[in-house]
Amino acid sequence: MTRPDTARRSLDHWSEAGRAEMQAFYALATEDYRQLAAARDWAADLRDHTLDGRVRLLDVACGSGKFPAALRRAGLPETPRVAVDLLDPSGFSIAEARGVLRAPFVAEGEHEVFLQDFHAEAAYDVAWATHALYALPPADLAAGVARMVAALRPGGFGVVAQASSRSHYLAFYEAYRESFAPDVTPYTDAEGVAAALRAAGAAVAVQVLPYTTGSADRTVVEGFLQRCAFDDTVSLEEMEGHPALGHYLAGCRAPDGRYTFTHEAHLMTWESR
Repeated sequence: MTRPDTARRSLDHWSEAGRAEMQAFYALATEDYRQLAAARDWAADLRDHTLDGRVRLLDVACGSGKFPAALRRAGLPETPRVAVDLLDPSGFSIAEARGVLRAPFVAEGEHEVFLQDFHAEAAYDVAWATHALYALPPADLAAGVARMVAALRPGGFGVVAQASSRSHYLAFYEAYRESFAPDVTPYTDAEGVAAALRAAGAAVAVQVLPYTTGSADRTVVEGFLQRCAFDDTVSLEEMEGHPALGHYLAGCRAPDGRYTFTHEAHLMTWESR
């Protein structure tokens, strides 16, 4: 069976038809955003980059708005006002993210484009991409990251959170590709993003965040892994039965059947020059 490439697969699953799979994924993946929310004093970051009583924020590949929601749950104050421009190639994602924004976040602009096709020079105080750039094609990584760097005003604050090559998301997708989709492009890892940011002139600092997620519920695990692969046609049983992917999953499974997935996110930050 011929499957579309990774970026196209991602877009196909960010849709109303993929809602149930998305919800299954976030049964575990919400922890990604909880970890990020706890990793820094985000209130200070926003306060320190306020101009004219507000922060102009570009949310790159905004997804379903999980990071702003996690910040609010962690106690982010309602001031300063954060005016959010939502950028995503999926109109579904933009609508989802807009629907969950609450003070201090206020939705303003919408940009239904790929990052590499976005043009805004020195327009934002803060720009972030949180677990958002995995499907950015390798050939477009440098251009996309350069667009994000260029969108920040001098003195602006940039943030990218991305799993490293050692993290579950990358290791799983490589085993999935070998097993079921060898012709699709790999995910972009944190190391590649950091190199692209530095090439674009960003003096990146990296904070490493190790953590685990897991479940003994096979339905939850199946939905989570299907979303990790953007492929709901392969069951957990089929994944376990394939030599390459089965070997990877065996290393994540305890004797009682519980799955534990090991993550390593790199939180990359920089100040725009």
